[in-house]
Amino acid sequence: MALKHRLFARVARGWFWLRRPRTIGVRAIVTDPDGRIALIRHTYARYWYLPGGGVERGEDMTSAIHRELAEETGITEAVVERVAGIFHSRREYKDDHIVIFAMRVGSKAANALHAADTREIAEARWFDGDALPPDCSPATRRRIVEFRDSRFATGTW
Repeated sequence: MALKHRLFARVARGWFWLRRPRTIGVRAIVTDPDGRIALIRHTYARYWYLPGGGVERGEDMTSAIHRELAEETGITEAVVERVAGIFHSRREYKDDHIVIFAMRVGSKAANALHAADTREIAEARWFDGDALPPDCSPATRRRIVEFRDSRFATGTW
């Protein structure tokens, strides 16, 4: 199934190159009662990332982050605490705007963390902010540092 996602990603990048669409994405910095941060690893990518994805047409950003969190991690009871940042990315030939939500979960929801869609998500795990995996994406590391410094951040992804 990872091959299918890799092929889809390649086709999507080609379409993005031709069309240069403006997109809106959401990501979540989800913390559990112990202060750990939820990260996911896709079946088609090499890094660990914050959970999230695209906002669908007609969907508000808060609904999108709750949907993405449930689809990727199985967590359905996260509380949005604040918007932690807003970023712009031109990667993959898109004009992408990304909103980062700071969210928290209780113990019960924290125990629900798992790779909910194993076709897309290879792993979902909790990590201490001081012990992120070595293959955590550079942008994910930057967002976590900004969050831990209690900075509202903006700029380039």
